[in-house]
Amino acid sequence: MVFNDGKYPAAGGRVHVLNHRSGHENRRLHIVRNQPVHDVQRRVNAATHVEGQPRLVDTAAGRAIAFDGVDDALFVDRHPLAGARAFTMEAVFRPDGGAFEQRWLHLAEVPGARSGGDFTAAPPIEPRFLYEIRVTCNVWYLDTFVAVPGYNKALIFPDKVHPIGRWYHVAQTYDGRVYRSYVNGELQGEAEIAFQPQGAGYASVGTRIDRRSYFQGAVFSARFLPRALAPADFMRVPARLAD
Repeated sequence: MVFNDGKYPAAGGRVHVLNHRSGHENRRLHIVRNQPVHDVQRRVNAATHVEGQPRLVDTAAGRAIAFDGVDDALFVDRHPLAGARAFTMEAVFRPDGGAFEQRWLHLAEVPGARSGGDFTAAPPIEPRFLYEIRVTCNVWYLDTFVAVPGYNKALIFPDKVHPIGRWYHVAQTYDGRVYRSYVNGELQGEAEIAFQPQGAGYASVGTRIDRRSYFQGAVFSARFLPRALAPADFMRVPARLAD
């Protein structure tokens, strides 16, 4: 899994990043069904590290990567929004219950980050973007978070809950002034922030960058852009997943 123009096997599939425009404006990840699950550890590229046993699972719209909420994780040697002054960070995922606090996507600035770096050295307190969920009974609510030195901001709204076990589109955007979060295109909340671009670093999927708060569920796709999209331009949950 990578966040640039390369193609590396990960978790039994490959994540392709498609840069359609100059300046890496469109960085989209999707899972390609061409790697057997048992080949994960043997074939994963050195730039991506797989821990636990994340699995490829079939869905009506293609394959997704499933995480067990215990120790499944992917670590990637890219921060796809490094240098961005505005951004959209969106994904299609399915929360399946589990622990109250779960972090399923973490982008972190890491001083000295390099290709094939030591992921264990990535500290949890550096500038970062986060996707978390909070699970209570059979529902969940979204927690998005961004931080750089001098400020941090969480958008978390416990009154806006959603049933577990379904596929959702989530997004967080920043347009140069206002930070916003969405579920299925519906605004969850917003705040004005004085965002500053983050530097190069790493990413984790299925857990915090420091290997805590593991995610129980599946991730189908994600996209990262250095500009704020309007909800009408977001990805959508594929119709076959929404049925």
